[in-house]
Amino acid sequence: MNQLKLFLLALPCVCFVSGSAWSQISKPNIVLVFADDLGINDLSCYGRKDQTTPNLDSLAADGIRFTCAYTAQPICSPSRAALMTGRFPARLHLTNYLPGRPDAKSQKLLQPVIEGQLPLEEMTLAEWLKQAGYATGIFGKWHLGGAGFDPGKQGFDVVFTPTANSDSSDQEGGKSEFATTSAAIQFITANKDKPFFCYVPHNNPHIPLRAKQNLIDKHADAFHPTYAAMIETLDDAVGQLMHAVDQLDLAQRTVFIFTSDNGGLHVLESEGTPATHNTPYRAGKGYLYEGGLREPLIIRWPGHIRPASTSNEPVVSTDLVPTLLDAAGVDVAKTVGPLDGVSLFSHLQGQSLKPRSLFWHFPNYTNQGGRPAGALRSGKWKLIEQFEDGALELFDLDADPSEANNRAAEQSDIAKRLQQELAAWRIQVGAQMPVMNPEFDSELHSDLYIRHDSSKLVADTTAAATAVKWRNWRAAMNAATKGSRPKITPAIGDIRLHAKDARVHAQKMRYEPQSNKNVLGFWTSVSDWADWEFEVVNSGSYEVEVQQGAGKGSGGAEVQIEVAGQSLSFTVTDTGHFQNMIQKTIGQVQLPSGKHTLAVRPKTKPGVAVMDLRRVVLRPIAASN
Repeated sequence: MNQLKLFLLALPCVCFVSGSAWSQISKPNIVLVFADDLGINDLSCYGRKDQTTPNLDSLAADGIRFTCAYTAQPICSPSRAALMTGRFPARLHLTNYLPGRPDAKSQKLLQPVIEGQLPLEEMTLAEWLKQAGYATGIFGKWHLGGAGFDPGKQGFDVVFTPTANSDSSDQEGGKSEFATTSAAIQFITANKDKPFFCYVPHNNPHIPLRAKQNLIDKHADAFHPTYAAMIETLDDAVGQLMHAVDQLDLAQRTVFIFTSDNGGLHVLESEGTPATHNTPYRAGKGYLYEGGLREPLIIRWPGHIRPASTSNEPVVSTDLVPTLLDAAGVDVAKTVGPLDGVSLFSHLQGQSLKPRSLFWHFPNYTNQGGRPAGALRSGKWKLIEQFEDGALELFDLDADPSEANNRAAEQSDIAKRLQQELAAWRIQVGAQMPVMNPEFDSELHSDLYIRHDSSKLVADTTAAATAVKWRNWRAAMNAATKGSRPKITPAIGDIRLHAKDARVHAQKMRYEPQSNKNVLGFWTSVSDWADWEFEVVNSGSYEVEVQQGAGKGSGGAEVQIEVAGQSLSFTVTDTGHFQNMIQKTIGQVQLPSGKHTLAVRPKTKPGVAVMDLRRVVLRPIAASN
């Protein structure tokens, strides 16, 4: 606290903007703090006894605390992609952390090839807010692509991404918490007279666990002393940011949000872990059980949110994009188009949300022991479908929040109905599915996933005591993928043919440049077609992927792609809206080096239009493995 007081005294002298001046500005500022691997059980305002978080408790006391907030994916990169785009990770084909866990003989299924970065064609919250007149800045972790796919190319004016691991000192924690916060405060101060979006994705409390020694000593009796020290450091950093907003007289005009990317790390993953436990919820990071999906979510907005409010409504992180755009006065329907979340704007002011189902698709294996699965929550019921064998798990979350009692057999009608709903959703979002692994080793699989099922890990009294029982399992998990490479699309090497660059041969079809479209649209005549000229540097086999959308009732068109004397056909999927884009892999072609032309020609049009087409991607197969 003394450090906090010194920090506030050291703030540069600023000219405060009066409340009356701010009342003339309709767009609220947005501060979005995003922790890394912080679980639902890690803050004292959520019931944790051995970790104190006075600043975050104060934030909750001044705003609303959600008790049933979910992440869009229980792993890092896809949850961040969903937070930036408001899209399902399944729709983006970015379902695992980057670069992801490699395939292995211990894994019954081969994972789909995921996007190796957030494509630049995907609009982000920062881009939409920038178009609405906001200054935009990111301070912390991106993890959505390297060179060429950095946040500066996704709508952020100011980018500060310090080292994830810092040397602890009087001025710094172990994860660059205070350098991150200082940069964010400088940005806020510089933009105090206009609306700003300040995104602060901390590296805390991700492994490796690091903190000041005096704080570690202070928390000697905690489940994990270093982790508890990290949580105190994170809380202090958030407190500095809160106080800076208050000192600049911006609190009344600022939506201040705190949440995290995925559940807490409950397993032994590296030396000094497990980091935490998610009691009473099952499992943690890397799992579709509640411990992997549930997150703290706190929102403060004076004058709009009643202090000390609590919401038990199930919400998901994809909801934050339409919510914040709504708050900023952006007409989402006209400017953005359909999103996969819903706006919580009216709910923040006391209104109830309409009942809906929440969906997850996770066709990947994780370093924490998670296996490919899908999940759906509808009312009190939660269904998990295991992709390895099709097994269903059905839980009554009202009666069984720990997901200990599988009721799929006794409630088979409910389980079947939810399974059908989940399957239909996967088709509509273009979800990728894993396939059988021809090199599968059933004995190794049984040892790592059945006899030692880390989803059922029950924490001992301390992290150190918990770790002892899982050392052999950890070593075997690491050895299973040794020498293997993850399967992601390359940042370079693929050939991307964008709608804006197409040559249009049509009477009605044309390029629609709006940011929410960016497509070849008005494709109402089957005789209209388009082509691209491109050059292949490296000859070889290329996978062909299209990104298409079709309004409800307009699916079913047969379309042919012609390139290098080869033809591929695909059927357009009804995605429910022409701007609900999905990605479809339609086959492979052989391409020699040199110049080529690729044409897209409809053959049938059963609906009002063929489709909207955003891009065609030719992806070198050898580079994907």
